[in-house]
Amino acid sequence: MTELQGRAWGFSVIVLVAAIMIFACPGAGMAAEEHPLLAVMRGELSLSMEKLEAPPDGVKPYFLQYTVTDMQSLGVSASLGAVTSEDDDHRRLLEVDLRVGDYALDSTRQIRGSYGGSYSWGGGTAALPLDGDPVATKQAIWLETDQRFKDAVKRLAQVKANLKVKVEEEDASDDFSREEPSVYVGEWVEFVHPGKEATGLVRRLSRKFRAYPLIYSSGVTLSGDVTNRLIVSSEGSNLQHGQGRWRVGIYASSVAEDGMELWQYTSFDAHFYDALPDEETMAAGVDKVIAEVMALREAPIVEPYTGPAILVNRASGVFFHEIFGHRIEGHRQKDVDEGQTFAQKLGEQILPEFLSVIDDPTQRTFGDEELNGYYRFDEECVPAQRAALVENGVLKRFLMSRTPARGITKSNGHGRRQPGTRVVSRMGNTIIESSKQLSIERLREMLIAECKRQDKEFGLLFADISGGFTMTRRWMPQAFKVMPILVYRVYVDGRPDELVRGVDIVGTPLTCFSMIMATGDDPGVFNGMCGAESGAVPVSAVSPSILVEKIEVEKKQKAQDRPPILEAPIASEAEGKDEA
Repeated sequence: MTELQGRAWGFSVIVLVAAIMIFACPGAGMAAEEHPLLAVMRGELSLSMEKLEAPPDGVKPYFLQYTVTDMQSLGVSASLGAVTSEDDDHRRLLEVDLRVGDYALDSTRQIRGSYGGSYSWGGGTAALPLDGDPVATKQAIWLETDQRFKDAVKRLAQVKANLKVKVEEEDASDDFSREEPSVYVGEWVEFVHPGKEATGLVRRLSRKFRAYPLIYSSGVTLSGDVTNRLIVSSEGSNLQHGQGRWRVGIYASSVAEDGMELWQYTSFDAHFYDALPDEETMAAGVDKVIAEVMALREAPIVEPYTGPAILVNRASGVFFHEIFGHRIEGHRQKDVDEGQTFAQKLGEQILPEFLSVIDDPTQRTFGDEELNGYYRFDEECVPAQRAALVENGVLKRFLMSRTPARGITKSNGHGRRQPGTRVVSRMGNTIIESSKQLSIERLREMLIAECKRQDKEFGLLFADISGGFTMTRRWMPQAFKVMPILVYRVYVDGRPDELVRGVDIVGTPLTCFSMIMATGDDPGVFNGMCGAESGAVPVSAVSPSILVEKIEVEKKQKAQDRPPILEAPIASEAEGKDEA
């Protein structure tokens, strides 16, 4: 599966991909040694704040932040027992966030009437020397700062002109919130290379697929990286923190006789290479992927359907991520091009009263599982914070970066981005809680009863998903799509559940909220990457299974090519006729 990126105009996606891995805990305490680069960054920042000035009006920056991201990574992939790629990479990237004007009105304000007016400025990275050479480092910082300053001065003039020729703003909130500076120096996390052991592992795991000629494409990937981040700002923030993450991802795909592409994926995550599960456990994961892909080849296609359904925990988590999570991101409440579904609904009931929603990036684990959306500080130097978004069905607050909106003047630590993009408010660990928890057996009984009431032959049970996407801009349909990969018909006459294929869940948010009838007592974790305006960021969704009164599914896009004409070369080996 390829990683999907969200488009900058309100199109967001969440996917489960081989590059998603779990944060390692930064070094504890304040006794860690400060990286020498921090002093260089502080010196250049002080000089820039003192000397930068644009003639003839004397415009100066009122805020400046330098972020350096040092990334060292390893990726080893194998297919059918043969290594297909092996990459080592080390990069050190600089981002310059510079604002002119003041906290109330600055160069970042949306230029209304301009396509992508909120997001057509800033962003980008500059490469820094890996050896930390101070002269070369200062040269790169100097050049990037100069360009960002000139861009900001030009844009502030455009912002002021835009205010004069457009109607009065719907939301005239300030452009930047005032926050206390953050100071934290954690340990510099070192990258430990596993050597040939990693190559041997992916070879052995991927070789298991050679016994299945009807699986046309398969692979096992070991991904590992260490990211260390250094941040200094003109407000006094000084941060050093790092993380390590490892993942073994297992993928397989086939093509049904009718041309539909079928695939399955599973993964194993750990903070360190040595903490990954043993090889026997991962081999069982390969067997599971094989069994599911082979079963999907024989499964019938479901026609478009509306009716009762159960979304099993992980699928429910993505469901909430798409229909709810993106629509309560703070910057969307201010942007005039956004649909602003909930902008005027603070204090109103938007979900059934038995549901509450929080987003808590400070939570590292849920039960025994690591949460992908954990972080210590956001990208604007604000400490991560627990945000109670919905309490007993009532909307209480939005996810906030340092961009105020509709009277909300403070960040709650949710300003996030992929290096090279602009910070906006994003989800971290979105957790659904319920006071109406029932066993999965009871949910099935209620599903069948509701099918009978609606005179339906069957309901649907969504057991696993690959991800989804949503559209939030006014010029787009305010709709979402969730893409399941394991779906079952649950028959009212007692027949065994039947695996089916070929459908996606679709709908609009307000309608779907009103259809939730009950939840299970089985919360599960979906770890993924979410793509939106500020790039791809790691997220988690934690949710119990949910029963919905009515859900709509449509036909999944399907290729028209026939399966391969000739027999796969591995067929002879699978039949015990290895000619090698």
